[in-house]
Amino acid sequence: MTTTTTRPTEADDTKSYAPETTVRKRKPGILPETGSPAVRPPSAAHLSDEQVAELCRELDAIKDDVLAKRGSADAAYIRRVIKVQRTLEIAGRAALIGAGRNKYAWVAGTAMLSASKIIENMEIGHNILHGQWDWMRDPDIHSTTWQWDFMTPARSWQHTHNDQHHRWTNVLGKDKDVGYNLLRMDPDQQWKPVNVLNPVFNAILAPVFDWGIALYDLEITELKAGEKSKEDFIRDLKAFGKSAMNQVTKDFLATPALGMLSGSGKQALMGTLVATATRNIWAHAVIFCGHFPEGAETFSEEMVDGETRGDWYVRQMIGSSNISGSKLMHFMTGNLSHQVEHHLFPDLPSNRYAEVAPKVREICRRYGLPYNTGPLYKQVGSAWAKVFRLALP
Repeated sequence: MTTTTTRPTEADDTKSYAPETTVRKRKPGILPETGSPAVRPPSAAHLSDEQVAELCRELDAIKDDVLAKRGSADAAYIRRVIKVQRTLEIAGRAALIGAGRNKYAWVAGTAMLSASKIIENMEIGHNILHGQWDWMRDPDIHSTTWQWDFMTPARSWQHTHNDQHHRWTNVLGKDKDVGYNLLRMDPDQQWKPVNVLNPVFNAILAPVFDWGIALYDLEITELKAGEKSKEDFIRDLKAFGKSAMNQVTKDFLATPALGMLSGSGKQALMGTLVATATRNIWAHAVIFCGHFPEGAETFSEEMVDGETRGDWYVRQMIGSSNISGSKLMHFMTGNLSHQVEHHLFPDLPSNRYAEVAPKVREICRRYGLPYNTGPLYKQVGSAWAKVFRLALP
């Protein structure tokens, strides 16, 4: 049974826009309000059950406050972002198609297309697929209907990311996002000789991150282990094939073909390749900064045995890392620079994380919990240092 960690909201009764056949049927579960795990993580071992319950109430109050204020300004924000993204994409492709042989037009077109891909993937697609905008009841901006500019099908990603990763964040043996079945990212993961290639694998993964995530979302490891049926695998493989064909056709066939009409076919192809790789490298960096720098903790299955909602909140805070920086940087990360807040409240509108962050940080201070944050260069360097260090036994 797949469980969920958020309380039901008004968004839950709106997910009826997609056909039944495209949505996995899951029976939701709710974590208990009271109790205690078998053992708490070391950095939270000093907390009593009563303190964890009180922390839970404080974080619930923060979420409820945002839900109460959520309204037309938030809806206008996401619609404005979508308009900007689509304008950048159209302008970028037009520049590559019509004047790609002019180096200035090529640079401008590639830059605009890169920015549009980053914004669509990070601030729009990722957050819409989390259900952050379902409350608008807009069938065009909804977690069951949105098809993003990424190789992996939306439904497959929602299963591995929303249902599994966010429920079991950094729990070794349960959260397969720890290394994506490819990298050794924690010392408690058994070392194998192939792990000496950790840095090589990670360097290859970054520019083709969309392909890597798509293959990971097929759950080939689960298929081999008998944890996924052949029928489910074939269904997901067909969905992946359709999604990949759409992406390849749009970026690497249609755009260059139109560019050939103006003699810019090769330039248009190179521009879409660079824009896609740029998006992938940026997304890879942001994701690794949020989950793998020094200070982002991992957990044993014993630590989630008997876990309450409050303990789940604690695990999100100490298992995630933020990136400090400007408003533009936060926007271009899809506000995943507020990874701690995102993991606490994955279904809150992303534009609200900045106002929530100081409150979360203050709660961490009062309860003696770490709040991991730092500039981009520091978090990227820390994550890569771990990749190199864990290549060795």
